[in-house]
Amino acid sequence: MKAVLLDEARFLEGLELPKPAKVSEYVTFDKTPQDNKVIIERCQDADIMICGTLRIEREVIEALPNLKLIQLSSSGMNTIDQEACKENKVALYNASAFAAKSVPEHTFMLMLNALRAGIHYHQKVADGSWRKDRSSQINQAPMIDVEGQTLGIIGVGTIGKRVSELAQAFGMTVLWAEHQGVEPRSDDYTDFETVLAAADVISLHCPLTLETKHLINKDTLAKMSKQPLIVNVARGAVVDSKAMAQAIENQQVLGYATDVFEKEPIATDDPLLKLAEQQHPRVIFSPHVASGSKNAHHKLW
Repeated sequence: MKAVLLDEARFLEGLELPKPAKVSEYVTFDKTPQDNKVIIERCQDADIMICGTLRIEREVIEALPNLKLIQLSSSGMNTIDQEACKENKVALYNASAFAAKSVPEHTFMLMLNALRAGIHYHQKVADGSWRKDRSSQINQAPMIDVEGQTLGIIGVGTIGKRVSELAQAFGMTVLWAEHQGVEPRSDDYTDFETVLAAADVISLHCPLTLETKHLINKDTLAKMSKQPLIVNVARGAVVDSKAMAQAIENQQVLGYATDVFEKEPIATDDPLLKLAEQQHPRVIFSPHVASGSKNAHHKLW
């Protein structure tokens, strides 16, 4: 049985990646370009494809008659043509829960940086502004405590529940949002639109599906009456970037702290990038690394 790892470079440098059990031939590539022809060539005789950073399209799946399994080294499955997998009898598995500690902690890193304007104040020290005028800098971006805030969680899986635990430790009130347009399944859940209206912070942890694409859009943003901070560690396309940028500029929301983007790496014409370049104190970015802690990567392999 032959297995091919297409993107070894996505793992932390120095991490040991032993050959998978029951595999007789194992081939690894440091990086693979997003090029169907190259992917097909590298996996031509493979029974197992292992990857975490590539889109695997129908053309690739149909061109690999020996392929039996695509094993993702990531949790999201939206980059794989799942219908093509079913039709060609290719099993598809993700790496669930490997980042169940890393992603929630990254969620709070983003949240706290935005609420307390961490990057903004770091820059004031680094660029000498603090030495020049100590008093005028403080009121430019008031720091907001998380204690006493209401956190709305959209996507209550393993990660969403861990975020709930951390939030309660900070003294936050937590609301679990039911699916949009669905009656709450139990007392643990709150109607989706009620969460939008009641939350001071909204944290996104849902998968990207047809139902959740642009779930946060012009209409749902308009229902957020408390000018919340939005935190996104789900998938970039859960949020309409244009609508989010407009909501920030119009002060409908406090800001946006995200690890994910509609196009990755972020497109040069993404309207959110302009806000970051203008050093908006509540717009915080990281380059899709929420699952990248040392412990998470050791658990992953």
